[in-house]
Amino acid sequence: MSTWTPQSWRHKPISQVPAYPDAEKLAAVEAQLAKFPPLVFAGEARELKTHLGEVARGDAFLLQGGDCAESFAEHGADHIRDFFRVFLQMAVVLTHGASKPVLKVGRIAGQFAKPRSSDTETIDGVTLPSYRGDIINDIAFTEAARLPDPDRLLLAYRQSAATLNLLRAFASGGYADLTRVHEWTMGFMKDTSAYPRFEELANKIDDAIDFMRALGLTPDNTPSLRETKFYTSHEALLLGYEEALTRRDSITGDYYATSGHMLWIGDRTRQPNAAHVEYFSGIKNPIGIKCGPSLSTDDLLKLLDKLNPGNEPGRITLIGRFGAEKVEEHLPRLVEAVQTVGATVVWCSDPMHGNTVKASSGYKTRPFDRIMSEVQSFFAVHRALGTYAGGIHIEMTGDDVTECTGGGVAAITEAGLQDRYHTYCDPRLNASQALELAFLVAEEVRAQRPARAIRAAE
Repeated sequence: MSTWTPQSWRHKPISQVPAYPDAEKLAAVEAQLAKFPPLVFAGEARELKTHLGEVARGDAFLLQGGDCAESFAEHGADHIRDFFRVFLQMAVVLTHGASKPVLKVGRIAGQFAKPRSSDTETIDGVTLPSYRGDIINDIAFTEAARLPDPDRLLLAYRQSAATLNLLRAFASGGYADLTRVHEWTMGFMKDTSAYPRFEELANKIDDAIDFMRALGLTPDNTPSLRETKFYTSHEALLLGYEEALTRRDSITGDYYATSGHMLWIGDRTRQPNAAHVEYFSGIKNPIGIKCGPSLSTDDLLKLLDKLNPGNEPGRITLIGRFGAEKVEEHLPRLVEAVQTVGATVVWCSDPMHGNTVKASSGYKTRPFDRIMSEVQSFFAVHRALGTYAGGIHIEMTGDDVTECTGGGVAAITEAGLQDRYHTYCDPRLNASQALELAFLVAEEVRAQRPARAIRAAE
């Protein structure tokens, strides 16, 4: 660690790097970013790490979710508001079901870059660079659009700053007030299966607030009734951008990534001796590691040793993304390896990325029943091993999109995917599907409480 600097990753092998045609312009933009104010603060990242430590102990639950890849075109106040209100609904459902605090972490205000399985794509005999997210290039299939452009880093920073500003206003300015819980439901959701269940829960909250008001506790004198804590996260794929926004905390002297409160390493960039792990080893933010079927137990232990040598609670969140049919094959060996060395981690399920299929219509989609199956298997494995299933990590939106099949009364069919298929990259749960999943997860969290209590007593 004594040799680590925000630039030391540049001396390590690296993957998923865009080929910028003008290296001098890229360096100039990164130098400009290095002079910009931080997007988040070190104290906020430390606060999140403390709360993640509570999740690791089983005293809280992590809800992490948001867009697959944020776009410049979709950026707007209504889009952010609708995402936030569905996120609040999910959190309320989970809080009620888990009977414990729910930590809210969005995939937002920085989730612009996406790893790709190939550097190029071919359409009708034309081969161009792959779309890697709006921070790098444009989704339009033209040579000019697909050329990586350093100026997009500046656009991503400015959009992140504007998004964060609005999210902070929503979280602390009254929009999260529990007396407004009925207002969080959007009109198009009222014909879905999740709506009656949420309204029933909202009525219970109304009764509880009336009771507290009778005791003298109101949103005016009890901030926790009108405000919420909300944190941001993204995959730290573009290390030049992350380096430019790395700052030394004036209080502790430690380095923090100030592009988001929590960053994660993707399944394609978690090689223990490569550039991304090198960068993550020196920042003090809470970090996530995506864990797919290809992750060996030896590499997982190497990553834990390199990224959290002091076994600090809340530092590491392991985000499993296996696929519904592979959870029971791969998750137990990773859990048992972590148990063997006594590492403290948050176990989180990403039921999205391992369940992507191609529909007969040609659209990428994710069947809702497979997403639910992976979540159920995730909880079943942890119940069997006596460990705590501490969170979910999903790609979702507050919009009424048709990207994942199944779910709800008006289940989306493969033929219906074309109706409102708006994603720039991977399919997302729509608002109704996300809320339906929250009810399932709440039931699973409830079910694991007695099993853990019995094991603790033994």
